Amino acid sequence: MSEIAIQRRGLMLVLSSPSGAGKTTLSRLLLEEDENISMSVSVTTRAPRDGEVDGRDYFFKSTEEFGLMRNRGELLEHAKVFDNYYGTPSAPVDEALAKGRDVLFDIDWQGTQQLMETANQHLVKVFIMPPSGQELEKRLTKRALDPPEVVAARMDKAWNEISHYTEYEYIIINDVVEESMKKLRSILRAERLKRERQIGLANFVRGLQQTL
Repeated sequence: MSEIAIQRRGLMLVLSSPSGAGKTTLSRLLLEEDENISMSVSVTTRAPRDGEVDGRDYFFKSTEEFGLMRNRGELLEHAKVFDNYYGTPSAPVDEALAKGRDVLFDIDWQGTQQLMETANQHLVKVFIMPPSGQELEKRLTKRALDPPEVVAARMDKAWNEISHYTEYEYIIINDVVEESMKKLRSILRAERLKRERQIGLANFVRGLQQTL
C-alpha cells in the first residue's frame, strides 16, 4: 500500500555554530543523504576562486549590483565580511519552498536574526555546539587550515557566537557525528510534519469528510 502524499510547503533549515564545531560536516552529510533539501546559494561581491561556478557555488555580482539587490529588498539577509558583501537572494528560496523543497542555510547568528525578520514563519533554527572548549581548539588545530593566530582569534570569537544559543529552537552538542546526525534527522522529520506546513491537508480532510 502506497503512502498518502499531502502537499507541503518547504522549510528553511538554519545551522549555526562557532567555527570548528562541525556545522559544515553535518551540512554535507545531510545534503548527501536527503534529496529534498538543497543548499542556499549566496550572492557575493568577491571574485570567483579557482573551480567555483557562478550559480552553483555563489552568484557573483559587482558591488553596484549587490547594492541594487539590497535596495530592492531582494535579499533575505546580508552582511559585509572583511571587504566583500554576502547575501541570500530571496527568489530562489521562495521558489524552492513553494515546490515543497527545503533549503539549508549555513549562516551565523547575525544572519539568522535577519532571517527571523524576513521569513520567520518558515525557519527551523539549529545551533551546533562543541562538547568542550578543548575539543573545539583541537578540531581547529587539526584541520590545519589556519595559522595559530587565526585559530586563537576563532577561539576568542567562539563564546560570543555560543552566547546566542537561546535564539535557536534546537541545540545539538556535536560530540559524535553519527549521533548528531540522528538528532538532526529527527528535527527535520518532525518539522516537515507540522500541520501548518501541510498546505494540502485541508483538501485531504474535505475529501475524507465525504467518505465518512
